[in-house]
Amino acid sequence: MQTTEVFLVAMLIIFSVPYLIWRVAHTDYYAPLVVVQIVTGILLGPGVLGAAFPDYYAFVFTGPVIHSLNGLAWWAVMVFVMIAGIELDLGQAWAHRRESSITAGLALGTPLMFGCAVALGMLLLDGWMGSGAQPWQFVVGVGMACAVTALPILILLMERLDVLRHPLGQRVLRYASLDDIAIWGVLAVILLDWARMRQQLGFLVAFVVAALLFRRLMCWLQEPDRWYVSLIWLAACSLGADWAGLHFMVGAFLAGAIMDKPWFNEAKLDMMRHHVLMVAMPVFFLSTGLRTNWAVGGAAVFGVAAALLVASVGGKLAGTHIAGKILKWSDGEATIIGWLLQTKALIMIIFVNILLDKRIITNETFTALLLMAVASTMLSIPVVHPKLQRLQSLVFKTH
Repeated sequence: MQTTEVFLVAMLIIFSVPYLIWRVAHTDYYAPLVVVQIVTGILLGPGVLGAAFPDYYAFVFTGPVIHSLNGLAWWAVMVFVMIAGIELDLGQAWAHRRESSITAGLALGTPLMFGCAVALGMLLLDGWMGSGAQPWQFVVGVGMACAVTALPILILLMERLDVLRHPLGQRVLRYASLDDIAIWGVLAVILLDWARMRQQLGFLVAFVVAALLFRRLMCWLQEPDRWYVSLIWLAACSLGADWAGLHFMVGAFLAGAIMDKPWFNEAKLDMMRHHVLMVAMPVFFLSTGLRTNWAVGGAAVFGVAAALLVASVGGKLAGTHIAGKILKWSDGEATIIGWLLQTKALIMIIFVNILLDKRIITNETFTALLLMAVASTMLSIPVVHPKLQRLQSLVFKTH
């Protein structure tokens, strides 16, 4: 078969298999389609499909096919990260700055410390830290992966729980928005390269100047033009960040973060996120699955994943409960908010893909973190839904 035909076979698998699993097994309650796509990507990777059917795997996922899939995946996730940046609502966070900073700080800082503790234990064993990492980069990178909240997935889950547009949903979005900024800031620190410091400082200075000019241009443009110009801006920022050694995803987030959400119709922005998730992101999930590895042994990978899951869940819940004590929340409020902020999936997967690209973690660590992200996200709705049913008044509670 020609490369084009094999590529289309791969695309057929990528889109049909997770959809059939999602529809036939009715997984929506504990695993929405996006989570099924992530899990399917892992199953189609070398650790499962490649091990069970190596000839079939080698036939479909050839070098040229993987190269083409990666190109699609890069652009898809760049657009997705830009949208996540646009959706940050720092105005609301500032208006409620005491409550937001306390909650966001503890909800991020506590699982970060728990995750760093697990990472320190991983340093004692071979095969987990990447060849391009200093120990501190590995420890902070793994710790931050445990602390991540995926803002786009959080929005999807809160829509499903019918709390997004209510006071509880807006409060959780404020906390997640602040954490999102911290995550990308920490990533930029991890990726700082003293040998390329001049390039990185040059990029940041040029970005600030260009951002000021870009914002003036966007205010002058009509909305239809803003959509198209934003994609040009995305490509330029991503190129600049990657040239400077900060990774193109950092540039994609910065591209979205300096744009104001009111510049775009909210319904259209939601639709764009939905269409990117449906049309292009499944390719990213598959390309992520192709990077999983079980070389150190399945038991070891699953053991580390379980330790990371305990650190992530325990740290997030501990952080929100401490915030609840300080802010005098009602009974059950801290638990619900902690589990909502537990959703990781997409942003965490993007985060660890960058760590893998920069050789800060190995494929084995990447696999363990991926399993942790999927498990924590799948637990969110089954845990939160019955609690919300019993504590409906919290949905409408403001602070």
